[in-house]
Amino acid sequence: MTQKKIITARDVMHTQFIAVDGLMTVQEAIRRLREEGVSVILVNKRNEHDAFGIVLLADIAKKVLARDRSPERVNIYEIMSKPVVRIDPELDVRYCARLFDQFGLSVCPVIEKDHVIGMISYGELVLKGLFSSYDQ
Repeated sequence: MTQKKIITARDVMHTQFIAVDGLMTVQEAIRRLREEGVSVILVNKRNEHDAFGIVLLADIAKKVLARDRSPERVNIYEIMSKPVVRIDPELDVRYCARLFDQFGLSVCPVIEKDHVIGMISYGELVLKGLFSSYDQ
């Protein structure tokens, strides 16, 4: 019987995100998102005792657009989710999926030694994680 290869978060994560300061305005962040062609904003820690934050396009839609707030007057820190749930790069993708389900996540940073090395979403879990185990 052959041993099934473990697919980890590192194997499926993507590195397309921007990291910004929480004082950046939503308007500036949207400009950066367009330039970089990404849809996830990581909010940097202010100091070593702080936590990372995250902003998704859904957050901008719900907390700025739907509430008719002005993007040039809203700072990222006002709409971010913080602290973020973090994923270890060596975590099996099956456990990543369970974590997403338990906490209602759609995207999560992969953090190694207090540095964000990538992001993981349901898309990576299913398309890269699930099917790469069948490609062997």
